[in-house]
Amino acid sequence: MGALPWQSTEVGKWLGFVTAVWVQCISGNNYTFSNYSDALKTLMGLTQLELNNLSVAKDIGKAFGILAGLASDRLPTPVLLLIGSLEGLVGYGAQWLVVRQSIPPLPYWQMCVFLCMGGNSTTWMNTAVLVTCIRNFHRNRGHNRGPVSGILKGYVGLNCTAIFTDLCSALFTDDPASFILMLAVIPVVICAIAMIFLRQTPPPSTYTGDDTENRYFWWINTAAVLIAVYLLAFDLTGDHGVVVSRIFSAGLIVLLAAPAIVPAFLWFKARSSSLRAATSDLEVAESQIQAPLLTSSSTEEKNLPVEPAECGDRGKQVQKRLEIGEDHTIWEAMRKLEFWVLFVSFLCGVGTGMAVMNNMGQMGLSMGYSDVSIFVSLISIWGFFGRIASGSISEHFLNKSGTPRPLWNAASQILMAVGYIVMAVALPGSLYIGSIVVGICYGVRLAISVPTASELFGLKYYGLIYNVLILNLPLGSFLFSGLLAGLLYDAEATETPGGGNTCVGAHCYRLVFVIMTFACFVGFGLDVLLAIWTRGVYLKIHMNKKLNRSEIQ
Repeated sequence: MGALPWQSTEVGKWLGFVTAVWVQCISGNNYTFSNYSDALKTLMGLTQLELNNLSVAKDIGKAFGILAGLASDRLPTPVLLLIGSLEGLVGYGAQWLVVRQSIPPLPYWQMCVFLCMGGNSTTWMNTAVLVTCIRNFHRNRGHNRGPVSGILKGYVGLNCTAIFTDLCSALFTDDPASFILMLAVIPVVICAIAMIFLRQTPPPSTYTGDDTENRYFWWINTAAVLIAVYLLAFDLTGDHGVVVSRIFSAGLIVLLAAPAIVPAFLWFKARSSSLRAATSDLEVAESQIQAPLLTSSSTEEKNLPVEPAECGDRGKQVQKRLEIGEDHTIWEAMRKLEFWVLFVSFLCGVGTGMAVMNNMGQMGLSMGYSDVSIFVSLISIWGFFGRIASGSISEHFLNKSGTPRPLWNAASQILMAVGYIVMAVALPGSLYIGSIVVGICYGVRLAISVPTASELFGLKYYGLIYNVLILNLPLGSFLFSGLLAGLLYDAEATETPGGGNTCVGAHCYRLVFVIMTFACFVGFGLDVLLAIWTRGVYLKIHMNKKLNRSEIQ
C-alpha cells in the first residue's frame, strides 16, 4: 500500500504547517474579551475593577500553560489539541449560556473559573502548534524560525479577533451570545482536522535550502496579507446588507483555504518525481540484467553520491551546525540573567498591550463611541501586520548581518510608548491611531520573543520554556489591566443605578496611559541590553546560515 500524501516528509511538514495556521485562526480567543465584556458587566452588575478581574481570570489560564509545556514532551500533538479544544468548549460554553440568558448569571467565582478554562485552552493549542512547527522547520539545517513564528503568531491575533468579530458582525449583527458560541464550537471542529495532519515529521534526507522554503512562506504570507486587507476593507466601509455580508463571509473562507495550495503543489511535485524515478529504476534494472555483474557493481559504485564514511562525517558536521545554542532545561534557563531580562521586557510590552485590549470596550465608550468593535478589529489586523512583518524582517537582517532579534523588540517598545502618549492626549481620532500603533507593536513583541527564546535556550525543552516565559501574560494582565486600569477607572467613575459604574471623558484612562508609557521605556532599555549581551550568539547563527548557503550553491 502506498504512503498517504501527508506521510511524505515535505508534504507532511507543509500540510501540518497549513493546519497549524488554521488552528491559530481559532486560538486567539483571549484577545476577544472586549467584544462581550460590556454584556457581562451589565448582566452581572459589575464595577470596572470586577470586570477587569474577570479578564485577569482568563489570562491567569495562561499561567497553567506550564501543564501544556510539560505535556508537550510526553504527549503527541493530537492529544494536546484535543485537550485544548474540549476545555475551550466547556469554558466558553458556560459563558454563552450566561450571556444568552439561558441560565441566571453564575456566581462571580464560577465565572472566573470558566474564563480561566477558556484562557487555558489556548495554551494547549499554541504549544502544540509552535513546538511542532518550529521543530519541523529546524530539522536538517533549516533555520526559518522567524517566518514560522511570525506567520503562526500573526494568525492568532488576526483571525480569532478580526475574523470572528467580522463574521459575527456579518452573520449575527454583533450579537455577543453568538460570538461566544463561535468561540466555543469552531475550535473543536478545526482541532479535529488538525489532529489528523499536524505532527512532527522526520528530517528530510536532503535539504534544498532556505530560499526554496522562503518561496512557500512568501505565498502563505501573501494569502495572509490579502485576508488582512480584505478584513480591513470590510471594517472601513461601514454597514453592510445581508447579501453583501454573506458574500464577504464566503470570500473569507476561500482566502483562509488559500495556504493549502503549498502542500497540494508539493504533493503533485512529489508524485511526478516518483513516477519519473520509477521509470528510471526500471530502465536501470533492465540494463543490469544484460550487463555483467562486475560492470553492474562498478556502475552502482560510481552512481553513489558519497562514501558511507564521508556521509557519516558530513552528518556529524550538519548536526554540529544545528546546535545554534545550548539546550537548557527550565531550571538552567531560569538561572541565567538573560532569561529574566527577556521575561521582564516581555512583561512591559505585552502586559501593557493586554491592558488596552482588555479595556478597549470601556475605552471606546468613555470616548463617546457606541460601537467599539472597529477598535478591536484594528488592534487585531495591525497586530497581524506587526507579527508577520517582524518575523520575516528580523530573519532577513539576521541572515544579512547577524542583527540580534531583541533590537526589534526595543524598537517596538519605543513606538508603543508613542501610541500611549497619543491616546493620553485624546485628540479626535487618537483612539484609531493608538489602536493601530499598539496593535503593531504588540504583534512585533509576540512574534520576535518566540524565536528569540528558542535561539537562546534551545529546542529540547522549548515547550516548557515558552510556557514559563508567557507567564508574564497573566502577570501583566493583573498588574496593568486588573489593578492599574481597574483601580484608576473606578476612581474617576460614578455609580450607575442598579449597580456598576461608568466614566465618560478623556480623563478616565489618561493616567493609565502615562504609567504604561513609562513601562515601555523600561522595556526598551532591557531589550537594548539583551541585544548587546546576545550579539555573539546571533553572529554565530549568521555564520552558520552563511555556511549552509555556500554549501548548497
